[in-house]
Amino acid sequence: MADFRISLAGDLGSGKSTVGKLLGRKFGAEIISVGKMQRNIAAELGMDVTQFNLYQESHPEFDKMLDGKIAEYDKLSGSFIFDSRLAWHFAPSAFSVYLKCGLEESAKRILAEQRNDECYSSIEEAKYKITERRKSEKERYLSFYGVDITDMKNYDLVVDTVGKTPEQVAEEIVCGWEKYNLK
Repeated sequence: MADFRISLAGDLGSGKSTVGKLLGRKFGAEIISVGKMQRNIAAELGMDVTQFNLYQESHPEFDKMLDGKIAEYDKLSGSFIFDSRLAWHFAPSAFSVYLKCGLEESAKRILAEQRNDECYSSIEEAKYKITERRKSEKERYLSFYGVDITDMKNYDLVVDTVGKTPEQVAEEIVCGWEKYNLK
């Protein structure tokens, strides 16, 4: 099989990591997760992910380093799942997918997952922090790269994940990828 490359971007809590793992197993693709890299750096700096996102607004070297890694992988042969807000921009060889999920559902999913680096005491706090983080990312990427991560024209496929299992979302992506590659 030829190289299999998909970039997964989307709303916080939309299922990118879960769906990425399913696709990675199905296609024997390596998962490149910028979110995981960011979480590791944030932990090293003694910050949670929201604090680190705000910190990155005045420290573009972190974004440039992380995004540069995606660009480097795009030059390699192999099958990759890019779990990154900007992989569609830095890995143009990938079929780009945006996973949608409303704010209320995002907050519920993240709370239920009980992430160590995203601890919220309530749905309201989760919604506030998710909104703050998303705003920071959108402004940062617009400022640094001149791209709007919320513009759905940047993506080959947009999938609403609400009311769907991760397996259903993965199958929808595979069908979209197959149609895209028939063009």
